[in-house]
Amino acid sequence: MSGLRAVVLAAGLGTRLRPLTEFEPKPLLPVGGRPLVSHTLDRLEAAGCEAVALNLHHLGSRIRERLGDSHGTMSLVYSEEDKLLGTLGALVPLRDFWHDAETLVVVNGDTLSRWPFGQLVRRHRRKGADLTLMVSRRARLDEYGGGVGIDKAGRIVSLRPGADRGEVVKRRVYGGAHALSPSLLEGLPEAPLNFVPDLWAPMLEQARPIEAYESFGRWFESGTPELYLRSARNWPGRWWLPRWLRGSWIAPAANVHDDARVSRSVIEVEATVEAGAVVDRSLVLPGARVTAGCAVRNSIIGFGVALAPETRVDRRVVTPERAEVSPRPGDSLVGGLIYSPLGRSG
Repeated sequence: MSGLRAVVLAAGLGTRLRPLTEFEPKPLLPVGGRPLVSHTLDRLEAAGCEAVALNLHHLGSRIRERLGDSHGTMSLVYSEEDKLLGTLGALVPLRDFWHDAETLVVVNGDTLSRWPFGQLVRRHRRKGADLTLMVSRRARLDEYGGGVGIDKAGRIVSLRPGADRGEVVKRRVYGGAHALSPSLLEGLPEAPLNFVPDLWAPMLEQARPIEAYESFGRWFESGTPELYLRSARNWPGRWWLPRWLRGSWIAPAANVHDDARVSRSVIEVEATVEAGAVVDRSLVLPGARVTAGCAVRNSIIGFGVALAPETRVDRRVVTPERAEVSPRPGDSLVGGLIYSPLGRSG
């Protein structure tokens, strides 16, 4: 699509996804055998995007090394942040990248979706909008703070319940992606800034229109270990089937013994599940080994972890102990492995 560029926000610390992000930056966490961010790049390429910029901070060199200088037909550029600049401030050092674009799409780095970016941009341009938010018609409002308010003309009139600046006829969950005209970014100071308080809220206060594009596309927010587990389990395979029929996804390069029992789980590249082991509704990350007689349920077995035979794991994230990674309150340390509650984040 002519004149379309994108920025993927990839500099976050991944605090809520710890301890996993102490070993790998959030955009590189695997989903269906590929880095999470690669799925976003696929969708941007399908929309005809010319080039993508990624801002980097936490373990940023790994992202650059893994993705390289291109993705399909798109060139990739990077912006290193010594100090975090915020979601909006991140775009200031990228001025030369977006200045001549007709439309800029900005996507959160932890967004895992099949968003129709091309349709988003076409609506944005057809409406002559300055800003268009991608909102989900599938996401549950009660899981995301009630969503944004939309009026009968399809415009955003509130960013949260109780702060309406017009008649709300429906509420939708913001899906971590939006299209904007680069002119909105002119004159931004070189300082930490964020989209909601420093651009979107002032636009509403000034009665400047913000359009909404509603999509039924599949979307997962992967900001915590529990949400990441749900994303990883529901993304690959026969996603159109009811959840209870989808079965498991096992990477071709994984090693799963014929006598192992794997159900509704994901076994990633170079992971091993030995004979007699049970893996149920879980994620086994690259290089991990679930040894004979183990039972793993509702859990994430982290990079390079080797469970001792007969280990029972339920609702835990298991990662190796390292000098720079120490157990936190509520964790257990057993045999050089840290067992963290799945439901805790940060």
